[in-house]
Amino acid sequence: MGNKQENGADLRHLSAEPVDNDCTKVVYLVRSEFSLMRFICSHIHNDTSKGLQREYYVYFVPRREVVCEKVLEDEKVHNLVTIGEYPLYMVPLDEDVLSFELDLANKECLVDGNTKSLWHIAKAIHKLESSFGVIQYVRAKGKASVRVADILNHMQAEEPVDTSDMVMPEINTLILIDREVDMVTPMCSQLTYEGLLDEFLHINNGAVELDPSIMGVQQEGKKIKVPLNSSDKLFKELRDLNFEVVAQVLRQKATSMKQDYKEMTTTNQTVSELKDFVKKLNSLPEITRHINLAQHLSTFTSKHSFLSRLDMEQTLIEAQSYDICLDYIEELIHKQEPLVSVLRLLIIFSITNSGLPKKNFDHLRRELLHSYGFEHIAMLNNIEKAGLLKKQENKSNWLTIKRALQLVVEDTDTANPNDIAYVFSGYAPLSIRLVQQAVRSGWRPMEEILKLLPGPHSETKRGGFSSSPSSDTLHGASAAVDRVADGRRSLVLVVFIGGVTFAEISALRFLSAQETMAYDLIIGTTKIVSGNTLTETYMEKLG
Repeated sequence: MGNKQENGADLRHLSAEPVDNDCTKVVYLVRSEFSLMRFICSHIHNDTSKGLQREYYVYFVPRREVVCEKVLEDEKVHNLVTIGEYPLYMVPLDEDVLSFELDLANKECLVDGNTKSLWHIAKAIHKLESSFGVIQYVRAKGKASVRVADILNHMQAEEPVDTSDMVMPEINTLILIDREVDMVTPMCSQLTYEGLLDEFLHINNGAVELDPSIMGVQQEGKKIKVPLNSSDKLFKELRDLNFEVVAQVLRQKATSMKQDYKEMTTTNQTVSELKDFVKKLNSLPEITRHINLAQHLSTFTSKHSFLSRLDMEQTLIEAQSYDICLDYIEELIHKQEPLVSVLRLLIIFSITNSGLPKKNFDHLRRELLHSYGFEHIAMLNNIEKAGLLKKQENKSNWLTIKRALQLVVEDTDTANPNDIAYVFSGYAPLSIRLVQQAVRSGWRPMEEILKLLPGPHSETKRGGFSSSPSSDTLHGASAAVDRVADGRRSLVLVVFIGGVTFAEISALRFLSAQETMAYDLIIGTTKIVSGNTLTETYMEKLG
């Protein structure tokens, strides 16, 4: 990454490359990771060997760890460094999305047995409580989520939140869900506008980087950054729509503007009408931007390979014609389609079928390694260790889960949706069905189904205020009492441990917008993921 000058400071991405300027102070803002300590040590050794004297400051985000300081001690640089902490536990990505920015939380929990991210998540939520009051109801599903709920209770016991000057907590309920509970959803192709942008162009920190030609800009070489967040009013309107509908909306807006322009040039307008037209013209760059993006996306979505993949995903979710699916996956392997694309389908197959029949498992594993190279053996081992790819040992209960939670919705109207299934054109994300149930009636009525999904579940009522609904239920629309002091609906915080996709966020926004919903939903996540980025976290470089 290139250097960047800001307020007289030289900002750069930490790497092995030494600091090659004459500054007298160097401040490192780092996660507590071994590899980063090695970089810092090599920088200091390099400076010392050249007789350069600087002041070094290392700030750990969000907290320092003894093992990292030990590296600095072993390398004999500890006494040259001033150490501190920068307690940044979460980053607001949008009006309703908070990220803990823990990229590897899913792999660390499922493969490495490393649960330090869980303390981080609990600490972040506890910090929220110190501003917004103690969250009364906590519902958790999955091993990591139940653990976070426990840590949160310990933190509240050890460092109680002062509620003396709070009328009523703003966040009524916390719902914690492990990504492991539903790994089918992120492996499916997202079909919302924002979801598809992430699938094909990879949204990074609220922006995509593209060749200028895609955006109609005549510029050589350097890619341009296109911001994507709710400060762009048109994007806010389009982001959660099924992509089928986006072109239609953009066409209507462009036609309306063309009509206004025609009226402007053919009739006498009042000053007030002129003013309104100029205001509309201000939105022209936004319309152009999204027409360019949508046009670029449609070059991917119109391909036969994409459409046949969607058919295959639907077939797997409906748990039928497994032979056809196996043949299709094998064909992808022989064509050497991207490995991540193949693994996504295999993971859906394995979860919905409770594993692959032994002979198919061994055969496909062998084919994968022959086709893509034996260096991928570590990645396959990680995916198997995480339980995402396995040999079939018992009968699948996917059909029971699918029926009980109504995961497949026939005749989904993507233009005027009445169900969250519109985000995948007919498949209702399992994770969001669980949230729907948890908000509506808690875990109790669906205990039997929860037992069929990975990990334990828990439900806790914590220090409370008498005006809230009973702990057994959050009464959907009837919970009109549940408002904060200024009349706003109180909040439900939904936290995904291991990542959430943009399609799931869209489904939650859809729920939040329903008149029958008594709460506003906000989302917390360890990271925003897609099937690709989630699968890639299991990759390991050998050698």
